[in-house]
Amino acid sequence: MLIDFSVRNYRSIKDTLTFSMLKSSSSELMESNTFKVEKPSIELLRSTVIYGANASGKSNVIKAIRTLKSLVISSANDRNSGEELDVKPFKYDDICAQNPTEFEITFIFDGIKYQYGTVVSRNRIEDEWLIAYPKGRPQRWFTRIYDESSGETLYKFSESFHGPKSTYQETTRENSLFLSNVVQLNNKQLLPVYNWFKEKLHFGGIFGYSNVFSAKLCTDKKTKKELLNFLNAADMSIDDINVKAVTFNVDDLPVDVPEEVRSHLANELKEHVDYEVNIIRNDHNGNPVSLEIDEESDGTQKLFGLIGPVIDTLNSGLILVIDELHSNLHPKMVEYLVSLFNSKDINKYNAQLIFTTHETSILSQDIFRRDQIWFTEKVNLETSLYSLLDFSPRKGTENIELGYLSGRYGALPFIDKLIKWVN
Repeated sequence: MLIDFSVRNYRSIKDTLTFSMLKSSSSELMESNTFKVEKPSIELLRSTVIYGANASGKSNVIKAIRTLKSLVISSANDRNSGEELDVKPFKYDDICAQNPTEFEITFIFDGIKYQYGTVVSRNRIEDEWLIAYPKGRPQRWFTRIYDESSGETLYKFSESFHGPKSTYQETTRENSLFLSNVVQLNNKQLLPVYNWFKEKLHFGGIFGYSNVFSAKLCTDKKTKKELLNFLNAADMSIDDINVKAVTFNVDDLPVDVPEEVRSHLANELKEHVDYEVNIIRNDHNGNPVSLEIDEESDGTQKLFGLIGPVIDTLNSGLILVIDELHSNLHPKMVEYLVSLFNSKDINKYNAQLIFTTHETSILSQDIFRRDQIWFTEKVNLETSLYSLLDFSPRKGTENIELGYLSGRYGALPFIDKLIKWVN
């Protein structure tokens, strides 16, 4: 489970921003929208939403989390010495433009709380640290700091950290995370931290997912039935889904494709499997009518692509982060997807949903607790992130949507008055 995330000096984010999934002291919608972790004892939110004007930086908050995941997963095996790291500091300040980017994330995995952070420049890992709470008390397993004066990276380990420390230090490149490298060297102690990033933290883009994952679920009768139930609960009126696995066949390429290209594609795509998806609905006479997924509306296509990962997230207790959930979806579909997470009966494994949107119809105290709603605003080219709780809205009575649209909470686009130019 995700507890909180902080980022500094990244894209439009200059000063440190902190995003939290911690439950506040309020008792509103506790049974549905929050859950309690027994070990360690903590109460968290099932979902959170971030609102903000276009270009306010809400997507950059999502990108920052995604960038940290990418660094953890790929830095040890994909990067050669000297290769630049994919971080983008705040460029509208000369000092910030030359300074590194800082990430820190706190989460729970297998009953242990972890606090992991790193400071990253384009050329190296400047700092890196991991604090674990295996017995409730903090243990700083390792700290790594680049000493600019000596040009050396200094390490400090706690007695609780095990393994050949000298080997770990010597094999960790300046542009590689210590965490990632050590896991590649079969360190079992840090493997849960790495696996949390790899297996538990998932992302969806503006246009949702491809159809592949949902289509794959439909190849199993049980999961196909589950997917159909979720779709029809959203009033899709789908009677069946036919899926056909299609493997790449080099003979299907046009005859004028050069042999070198054919050989390359045959090697690269030899194990690639795609899926043909047909949506079945019965007509007024009960006869099945089949439409290819590409013939369906953009909204149906996006919902089909999303629902598979959503089901997987709910069944596996994952964290799902989606930018612009509302894109190509009806407001009621957005509300429906949110309701799946804000349900203790459906969300039995405490999955979490984090998303950005412009859709204000769900901005309601009937759907969200006040601590589940966040806003981004850009002032002087800098993104700020703040919670609805900062405004102390009246519990259960204040119209949050109206307050937001009227500018009470900020985070709205500034639109100048229309000026008529007369020749």
